[in-house]
Amino acid sequence: MVDWKGALPLGKLPPGLLAELIERYALPDPRVVVGPGIGIDATLIEMGDRLLVVKSDPVTFTAEEIGWYAVHVNANDVACCGAVPKWFLATVLLPETGATPELAERIFGQMAEACGSLGAVLCGGHTEITQGLTRPIVVGHMLGEVAAEHRITSVGAKVGDSLVLSKGYALEGTAILAREKRGELQGVFSEAELRRCEEFLRSPGISVVADARAAIEAGGVHALHDPTEGGLATGLRELVEASGVGLVVEENRLPLVPECERICRHFGLDPLGVIASGALLIAVERERAEAVVERLGAEGIAGSVIGQVVAAEEGVKLRRSDGTWCELPSFARDEIARLFS
Repeated sequence: MVDWKGALPLGKLPPGLLAELIERYALPDPRVVVGPGIGIDATLIEMGDRLLVVKSDPVTFTAEEIGWYAVHVNANDVACCGAVPKWFLATVLLPETGATPELAERIFGQMAEACGSLGAVLCGGHTEITQGLTRPIVVGHMLGEVAAEHRITSVGAKVGDSLVLSKGYALEGTAILAREKRGELQGVFSEAELRRCEEFLRSPGISVVADARAAIEAGGVHALHDPTEGGLATGLRELVEASGVGLVVEENRLPLVPECERICRHFGLDPLGVIASGALLIAVERERAEAVVERLGAEGIAGSVIGQVVAAEEGVKLRRSDGTWCELPSFARDEIARLFS
């Protein structure tokens, strides 16, 4: 056991520490079909002939459209289990200075709109004005259900699978940087470009519910995982950790959003480590990979085959555009968290 001491940086807990805490405190239960683990973002609980899929996640990087964010980032992980997002609960924490009825109504309206777009309902939670906060925080909880035989998790990637990525990266990071660092980006980007970056939240959007549905309908899918905090690189490593496999990723096939590349270059960030909601990692039988890409395309969603699942002992490798090989970058915390700190 590692002797963890001192203050931890902003962002997710270090994976090693989190693994120790889960092992120590997450007790097994016979009805918990899939419990907590590194790279496992939702819990599956046996409920007769169906599985209840439960997800909880906060929104902390931004206060803009926070209710919309909270619904979709939680719905994404439910959809990655093959389930339909249905019921949303929220803990809404408002800052002690600036908490107004208008702010509360705006957040509730955003949550209701996002739930409506998914066919889900806002059905409970908690609200309070919280000492010490300088801006609102929403902790979301999305529940859905799936027939046991149709479940999919992030632990199912198999050696020989192709790896498909929907849309591109890093949509969410680009939207956050455009919104939170607008003043610094004016003059670097035109007003129209900044507005477009801000709207990445909705178009092409941070939801991967439709992406997951289309991939599953195409067939042959073994695992789904949406890269979020820590970026695409962290999402890839989480998939590896969960499934006990390795990966070979082709750099020239990675669909980096051009605006993200420009913003990251301006702030000195590595796009592979920037929060990446809106993209979906799909481990699929090699023979079905192109069918998945075509099915995504039929829904107006871009898809790219970015690599292959290999044996765990081969590690997680990135083949550069010049043909050389390197280890896929690893990020102790999200690049945006590093910037904001």
